[in-house]
Amino acid sequence: MKNSELVSVIIPSRNELFLDKTVEDILNKAKGNIEVIVVLDGYWPSPPLKKDSRLKLIHLPHPKGMRNAINMAVAMARGKYIMKSDAHCMFNEGFDIDLSSNCDEDWVVIPRRLRLDAENWRVQKTDKGKPKPPIDYEFITAPGHHDPRGGRWDQRTVERMNNPKYQIDEDMNFQGSCWFTTKKHFDNTLKGLDEKGYGTFIRESYEIGLKTWLTGGKVMVNKNTWYAHLHKGSKYGRMYFLNLKEIRRGIAFCEDFWFNNRLKEAKHDLAWLVEKFWPVPTWTEGLLESVRKK
Repeated sequence: MKNSELVSVIIPSRNELFLDKTVEDILNKAKGNIEVIVVLDGYWPSPPLKKDSRLKLIHLPHPKGMRNAINMAVAMARGKYIMKSDAHCMFNEGFDIDLSSNCDEDWVVIPRRLRLDAENWRVQKTDKGKPKPPIDYEFITAPGHHDPRGGRWDQRTVERMNNPKYQIDEDMNFQGSCWFTTKKHFDNTLKGLDEKGYGTFIRESYEIGLKTWLTGGKVMVNKNTWYAHLHKGSKYGRMYFLNLKEIRRGIAFCEDFWFNNRLKEAKHDLAWLVEKFWPVPTWTEGLLESVRKK
């Protein structure tokens, strides 16, 4: 049965090896009304994408970056719901129905994240042939801390793995490779992605997640569906250049903005969120106190 509400899938893309497979997978796996908007950020894909009435392309002759691509695509999106996906992801059958059926107006919803074996287009497996464990939860790292796993909260994932109570559950943070929300929330609360402070790429999930949590919304993980994401690593590399100075400026802006509670529309301070998920890896009582709004 098809969902009457349109889902607009946004895919920012630059020099991607698996864009065609990602688009084809999304179009094949969706069971409701869907449109896919691909932003070709300064390139044309090879092989070219197959024509489909549900597919729209935005081609930029010169690259402008991921945040610009997302903002541009959302502006032309017609759906009640927006889903952003990286250009190297595989999805569960009916992902769009599962996500749109469990998304309040002020929620950002993350499908369960698995790992993608892109060349064989399947979920990565262990040496014993079983799918590798999912990544369900992430956390905001404390001031002055760097987590080499990118904020992956493995302990919380394991503790809540098989409990049906947590099939749709609150999540402190997420990776950014896939997220789902209402267009109204993106336009009215997120107000688009900030291209000035963060630059073209950095800390997408921090901006989206913290704006949502601190203005009274929620970030939720939905384990009833999943997507598999390719970790490019040294084998594939990023496939395009990112300016190191811009990255450092974006991280510095992000940390100053959130650790100093600079969001004017906030109903809560950052300490409220940390306390909500307490105890949180890398955080101490002293660091918690340091982000409390005075």
